[in-house]
Amino acid sequence: MAVRILTLVGSLRAASTNRRLAEAAVQIAPENVEVSVFEGLDTVPFYNEDVDVEGSVPAAAVKLREAAVEADALLLVSPEYNGTIPAVLKNAIDWLSRPYGAGALVGKPVAVVGTAFGQYGGVWAQDEARKAVSIAGAAVAEDLTLSIPSSVVRFAELHPVDDPEVTEKLTAVIEGLAARTNATV
Repeated sequence: MAVRILTLVGSLRAASTNRRLAEAAVQIAPENVEVSVFEGLDTVPFYNEDVDVEGSVPAAAVKLREAAVEADALLLVSPEYNGTIPAVLKNAIDWLSRPYGAGALVGKPVAVVGTAFGQYGGVWAQDEARKAVSIAGAAVAEDLTLSIPSSVVRFAELHPVDDPEVTEKLTAVIEGLAARTNATV
């Protein structure tokens, strides 16, 4: 049985470098590892405890939680917006952190990677994402990182899957994340 890694992309733009990095993860996943990208983060409403009640949880949030529960691990792909994590990704983490102490992230291995226009590759946003999922109970893989700076220039003519340095480092992240699961590889 394959290790299942669910990928959440913090950029909603169809052609974003972070979405393309997530696509690369799907394409280069080693044998016995299935990487999928969650579609629909843009339909998940902002977290509101008033609607997070059995029987009234929005369908998009239920879909997100079910996908995370079924996954063996999560890969978060985050751009950096104004020096921090994008709202859509933070919102997903908020939904997955509930119910408190028993959310879909509790004990689940999570790695965070990403690209950004700036010279540091979005490390601030990635650090914030790690902090948020750690507080939500995930087993954050602090040593599995990939920050790609100057992404707009680097990937102007090249998809990340065609960049040998990126695929090598991304493969190491995926393999390391898969190794941290309880699934049989």
